[in-house]
Amino acid sequence: MLFSSIPFLFYFLPIVLVLYFAAPKVGKNMVLLLASLFFYWWGEPRYVLLMIFTIVFSYGCGLLIDRFRGRALSKVFLGVSVVGELAVLGYFKYADFFLDSVNAVLKTDFPMLAIALPIGISFYTFQTLSYTIDVYRGEVAVQRSLIKLATYIALFPQLIAGPIVRYSDVEGELYTRRSGIGDVSDGLSRFVIGLSKKVLIANQLGALVAVLRGTGESSVLMYWVIAIAFALQIYFDFSGYSDMAIGLGRVFGFHFPENFRYPFIAKSITEFWRRWHISLGSWFRDYVYIPMGGSRVAKGRQILNIFVVWFLTGLWHGAAWNFVLWGLYFAVFLLIEKLWLYQYLEKLPAAVCHVYLLAVTVFSFVIFNGVGLSGVITDLSGMLGLAGGGLVSEKTLYYSSSYALLLAAALIGATPVVKIAAERFGKSKLGAAVMPALQPVVLLVLLVVCTAYLVDGSFNPFLYFRF
Repeated sequence: MLFSSIPFLFYFLPIVLVLYFAAPKVGKNMVLLLASLFFYWWGEPRYVLLMIFTIVFSYGCGLLIDRFRGRALSKVFLGVSVVGELAVLGYFKYADFFLDSVNAVLKTDFPMLAIALPIGISFYTFQTLSYTIDVYRGEVAVQRSLIKLATYIALFPQLIAGPIVRYSDVEGELYTRRSGIGDVSDGLSRFVIGLSKKVLIANQLGALVAVLRGTGESSVLMYWVIAIAFALQIYFDFSGYSDMAIGLGRVFGFHFPENFRYPFIAKSITEFWRRWHISLGSWFRDYVYIPMGGSRVAKGRQILNIFVVWFLTGLWHGAAWNFVLWGLYFAVFLLIEKLWLYQYLEKLPAAVCHVYLLAVTVFSFVIFNGVGLSGVITDLSGMLGLAGGGLVSEKTLYYSSSYALLLAAALIGATPVVKIAAERFGKSKLGAAVMPALQPVVLLVLLVVCTAYLVDGSFNPFLYFRF
């Protein structure tokens, strides 16, 4: 069930809100748990049992880790938890990728298992891993209530696409949380803004990419427009979903971590990854990079650590070699910055740094979006003028001009310009007088327009479902 769908917006969410706020305090977690399991069942009926198994398995491992704290068995049960969770993720997400790679290298003919990928498994696996690891480290108390732990793992606002919420982020709120009128208002406002980013910008950019792919042209302009449009599409798609998740969490009294902070205004790749998918980057830092020694080791080992982390980051995004290449691509630039370039970037004009950042990231998302390595090569060749289609083409010019306003809005929306302007207007005398009435009207209009697009059955994929 997509957040950007009529069943969610006008059936599921209103019913859950009524049941949640009508329930007594002791029953609110149960309402959210049952609603979350139904939400997951709606999209993956057969895999809801896998979700329940994951919950019970993590619950049991947490209890055993705590029961034998200070003894060797505690580490054994941590190992059981980590290996078990990663084995499930590996089987469902990477089994066919492994078999296909073996067939390609060894010229064998092992049949594919054709396993359907459970929605959100990469996200909730990382959440359960962070829980058991933090229990072992003594950073959080073991959760003895199966209902509370299950609510955390299955919580529908962030279940299928994050942000990756650690148990420590919501530990206290599983026991005591408040959700007043202000929380509900702020949460729903954030949700509608995220919905608008998804439906009105990301979906339309996706339609532009699809229509250009369908022209059959191969001009340099076409490949560049596709590259830029996709980079903006994935940003608005994923950041819009994160906004919706954070907003819904706020409605129910949870405070999820921010996941995006205008990454395209960064001046380096290092800064970009402090702004893009923040919860994933911090997860790999705290549970992989630092335990491997981080930057507190010899230079050669540090380089290895960075490559391992970014190999895994790429592989986390998808079971295909272009995702691995995408991760290693960023590893190379991060190393170049760390070892040499960053000291010069700090001295260069901001405009030069932004051009560098945008060029590197646009090419990165071409790798990310490629259909296999051959597709990546085709797209990169096209951008460099090696596809033989000329600089410009008739259909590309037509569609680029037709979508020019959308592209301009997306480029502006990817910066804090609109937010800063709104904040300044709100602090003015006129803004202070009209904003209390204007804001709900604007949000209502956005919701109506989004609904119209959804009723019309417009292009409405969600890119991160495949991860």
